[in-house]
Amino acid sequence: MVVERVQALSIAGLKELPAQFIRPDHERPENSKAVEGVSVQVVSLSQPRHSVVNEIAAAAAEWGFFLVTDHGIPPSLIRRLQEVGRVFFELPQEEKETYANDPSCGRLEGYGTKMTKNHEEKVEWIDYFYHVMSPPSKVNHQYWPKIPTTYREVTEEYNKEVLRVTDKVLEVLSEGLGLEGKALKRSLGGEEMELEMKINMYPPCPQPQLALGVEPHTDMSALTILVPNDVPGLQLWKDNHWVAADYLRNALFIHIGDQIEVLSNGKYKSVLHRSLVNKDSTRMSWAVFCVPPNEAIIGPLSELVDEKNPPKFSTKTYAEYRYRKLNKLPQ
Repeated sequence: MVVERVQALSIAGLKELPAQFIRPDHERPENSKAVEGVSVQVVSLSQPRHSVVNEIAAAAAEWGFFLVTDHGIPPSLIRRLQEVGRVFFELPQEEKETYANDPSCGRLEGYGTKMTKNHEEKVEWIDYFYHVMSPPSKVNHQYWPKIPTTYREVTEEYNKEVLRVTDKVLEVLSEGLGLEGKALKRSLGGEEMELEMKINMYPPCPQPQLALGVEPHTDMSALTILVPNDVPGLQLWKDNHWVAADYLRNALFIHIGDQIEVLSNGKYKSVLHRSLVNKDSTRMSWAVFCVPPNEAIIGPLSELVDEKNPPKFSTKTYAEYRYRKLNKLPQ
């Protein structure tokens, strides 16, 4: 199956967007501009523990999103991660196609385009590369880029660092709910919790005011840990308007996903967000989705449910949740 790649369209010098990329009026960035002057929460992990817990719990409840600094991931490693991703997307098109995925038959890992479709049959201005990064039992290196040759080494090193940060953030979020530190990770499968890497590539777009890189959505993950390049585009829905999440060098952008919202019985919010595109510059981001294994049973934690706080969500396996989300069925 031949898929039209967004990057190839951009390189070819497209002057006007094909109809499938033009969003409905109410979704177009030109008609739904972000408000100015609203700052998202930035949390330094080097603060005393109680300050970290209070700040992250408040941001997760109010925004479903926050930035962390002083997280211990070397800036040089983040730069190397970004470099190996850039090099892959600079390969000749026929080389990239050897990694093409096929979602129609359930093979999601690899190089792809148009990850989601919606009721208007509109598609997003994005190419991506997606693969499982952890645990080792779920990793299939045949899907990972062979070029650049350092891709695997750099990504495995980053995986170790992200696992460490994920553990810390989940501990802090657990404590913010009044639970012991391991409560959330244990519910997400413990050491079987999976990390999935998705490199998002948004090439220059001839009419960015009409298109979206990613349409408004919440992540089905528990957490998403993201590093962008310096081209802005991420926006969050807060108080009935869009807010731009400004770039902060070496910070990690952390999204609360659906599974944490469910486990916390709604105390923490899964953040609605979207990605804009740029006329002149390529935007890229490296998202790591922290998800439970398919067989994990996810529902509001019993410690957070009582007569005054009945469960707000049904309990089901992550596989069923994922199927319903992807097929836009009620949960």
